Amino acid sequence: MNKAITDGLQLMPPAFSGGLDVWSSGNGTPGSDTYDGAANAALVAGDADFGGCLELQKTDSTQKLRYMGETSILPGCYLRLTARVKAMSGALPTVRIAGWAGAANNSHVSGVIESGPGVSLSAYGEVVEVQAIVGTGSRSGVDMPWGLSAVYGHLGLNLTGANGGVIRVDDIVIEDITSVFLRDMLSLVDVTDFGAVGDGSTNCHAAFEAADDAADGRRILVPEGEFRINSTLSLHHEVIFEGTLSMPDSAMLLLTKSYDYPTYAAAFEDEQLAFEKAFQALLNSVDHESLDLGGRSITVSAPIDMQAAVPNRTSYATRRYIRNGQFTAQAGANWDHDVVTAQATYDSADKRKLTNVANISAIPVGALVEGAGVGREVYVKSKNTGAGELTLSQPLYDAEGTQNFTFTAFKYMLDFSGFSSLKKFGISGVEFQCNGEASALRLAPAGTVFAAHNCFFTKPKARGITSIGSGCQGMLVDNCQFLSDEDAADVADRETIALNVNSNDVKLRHNRATRFRHWAVMAGSNHTVTGNHFFQGDSVAGGIRTAGIVVTDTYASHTISENYIDNCFIEWTNEYDADPDFTGGFSFAAMSITDNVFLSGDVASWFSYIVVKPFGSGHFLNGVSVTGNKFRSINGNIDRAERVDTSFANLNFTRSKDVFFDGNSFHNVSTQSRNPLRVEFDQNTVASTWTVPTGGTLPFQAYSRAVDAVIVEGALRNSGGSVAYPGHYVRTQEGSNNNEIDIIWEQAVRGTVRVLIRIDR
Repeated sequence: MNKAITDGLQLMPPAFSGGLDVWSSGNGTPGSDTYDGAANAALVAGDADFGGCLELQKTDSTQKLRYMGETSILPGCYLRLTARVKAMSGALPTVRIAGWAGAANNSHVSGVIESGPGVSLSAYGEVVEVQAIVGTGSRSGVDMPWGLSAVYGHLGLNLTGANGGVIRVDDIVIEDITSVFLRDMLSLVDVTDFGAVGDGSTNCHAAFEAADDAADGRRILVPEGEFRINSTLSLHHEVIFEGTLSMPDSAMLLLTKSYDYPTYAAAFEDEQLAFEKAFQALLNSVDHESLDLGGRSITVSAPIDMQAAVPNRTSYATRRYIRNGQFTAQAGANWDHDVVTAQATYDSADKRKLTNVANISAIPVGALVEGAGVGREVYVKSKNTGAGELTLSQPLYDAEGTQNFTFTAFKYMLDFSGFSSLKKFGISGVEFQCNGEASALRLAPAGTVFAAHNCFFTKPKARGITSIGSGCQGMLVDNCQFLSDEDAADVADRETIALNVNSNDVKLRHNRATRFRHWAVMAGSNHTVTGNHFFQGDSVAGGIRTAGIVVTDTYASHTISENYIDNCFIEWTNEYDADPDFTGGFSFAAMSITDNVFLSGDVASWFSYIVVKPFGSGHFLNGVSVTGNKFRSINGNIDRAERVDTSFANLNFTRSKDVFFDGNSFHNVSTQSRNPLRVEFDQNTVASTWTVPTGGTLPFQAYSRAVDAVIVEGALRNSGGSVAYPGHYVRTQEGSNNNEIDIIWEQAVRGTVRVLIRIDR
């Protein structure tokens, strides 16, 4: 780089022989005294060493020689001044390159170094060369760094020391030597050329912005050093970090052309801080919809409060993604659960509140709530410390009155719960390597369409994805792997849960989950669960199993289809009902379980694949379809594929409605349930009342409430053996278990019938 060549910049001052009226004895500014006609200055035409030169007698304590022309000082451009001098007589002075720094408004730039190193003359007639370099940047080798405020200079010499001496000065040479400071890659703009100082304390914000302005398509180089930036900085060119930055938490680094995690990792020495700054930029820039982690693994030593990383945002509603990388939990006490036991009061009239909460200040938002009458996966959604009230994610089914509750705060690598709402946010192609140390994700208390695509949730300590409120509305979890840290534990000892939801319209598709206590605990309605493989077995012979999916609302409107449900089951409860007894509504309604593969091995004979568990009395099935499923037990038979868990109550089978349980296959399942149930019955002796048993094959051991058809196969014969044609009617809900029917004939007959029996009307 040479501005004299590339831009035709005039740097060289005129020769002394051209006249001394442009050479000042002052600062060189307009109006200052010149050497033209001065008694102590003369032109020498034929010096043996210099040819034409200036002879000057020192008469002032600091004798100045300044060119009155304005020599441009450009950012990134460095000028070397050279003067050859020799002493002729008298006192021997000290000579140094010097100048006067001028600003754009022609004022003096104060506080900068305006002279170079001094050379003391030691002999008469000896030619001595004096040099100094001037430029904007404080770089090694620059004698006079003038910063960005200086735009020109009046350049020349200073003579110091005793007065009276006479010297001769050859014509002063000014050269552009910027190339000495540039690297091989000429497309770089170095921030130090614009006044940046990597001392860790000087605010370099203006220098970085000036470098960005001057880059004009080139890359910005941040060389070695620590550069302090005190306020938000936007850079619109690619940046190469060899040095690092330090910034306040509230100050943002917005990189529009180098926006990816590897660049932020280079800018900030700490990996976790670099991610926080990159995320901060993601929610404060319109130029990028996603943060690419660049395939990097980020070591996380403590939970990352995602909202605290972006202090100017308490909610966000524009589509944003984090992609392509890994978070790895580093072992340490920062991941220890915080557990608080406190007394509180529950009143089902205000079904999502705990009141009169003791020690409420110690209970964090997002804590899991446990206690008598508390369902699974109930969390603290918000709190009012002054009022002593906690708002819960779900009601409690049997906790009326005052009792002690346990509040457990799990620690998550990425914790979004500080946002009041987060919408259209997604994570794609990211592994959460929890290492049994940390949980993975906690969602905001409100929001819609959180998405996780192609992610790994590996060995979470307690939870994979946690919803503490409605931030899971419309959540999409696709093609993810949930790998338990309790793989080697027996089922009864497992505690981790892969995910939970509290709101509606969630899609769980094509995921795989291994050996959690539960894969998904799902409140809300209108969920789609399809194409997943989740398995939860162990090696215990005749062992127990836990639910893979727990559905916690009676009106589900779920589609559970084409899943591989391996050594676990679907459990359907109403454990989030503040009044769990049926008092109105649809009860256990709108569930489609279709075309799934159910497999179990080495399980207790009472194990079933579909379990309905009412937490109160009076509930019934209403609009339930179980079709096209493959039920198979290996290493032993099970009694039946479906059952009611009567720990709290049974279903009211007198109200079953619109239940279709057909087209399924059963292997090593003793009771093969159907509805409608087709029964072939032989009456070998004449009788006017035939009692047709169902053998417990009605689904859920429900009642025989209706008969769609009675078809006589062959002839009916009376006691004399003659063919008879009697009329008939039926009675339903017969027998001690209400699961038989009676066919009443007009006369006593024998024969064979095929009967279509239903549990619903």
